[in-house]
Amino acid sequence: MPVITRQAGLADIDLVAPLFDAYRQFYRQAPDAALARAFIQERLALLESAIFLALNGDEPVGFTQLYPSFTSVGARRIWVLNDLYVAPLARGQGVGSALLDAAKAHARATGAKRIDLSTAQDNPARKLYEAHGYTRESGFCHYSLPLD
Repeated sequence: MPVITRQAGLADIDLVAPLFDAYRQFYRQAPDAALARAFIQERLALLESAIFLALNGDEPVGFTQLYPSFTSVGARRIWVLNDLYVAPLARGQGVGSALLDAAKAHARATGAKRIDLSTAQDNPARKLYEAHGYTRESGFCHYSLPLD
């Protein structure tokens, strides 16, 4: 059965939350189903992110989450592709590509100038991003200020 992607809404929290919890575990966070559910529910309820869900039949097999932002220099919206996760059994079957295509279509439909993302140096998904036209920035430094 072919994988389909669609934008998730509040009715999809129970489909997205386990994938989000698995995503967090991939990044060495302790399992926390309640935290994952609450976080996804809040993002969707407050319209603070756009989440795209990949389904194989009725089975959720991946998701991507985009956060809205803006470019002051370009005077337009941008989207930050913050999360992309494909369940281990669904990897290598085009799910990641389908999710990236959905994110790109959404960005275009909302008049965005670009999609930004950052990932670990050793993330194997870098090849996927590059195959989809993402280019590595070399002229900027990325900084973070931890607040906790």
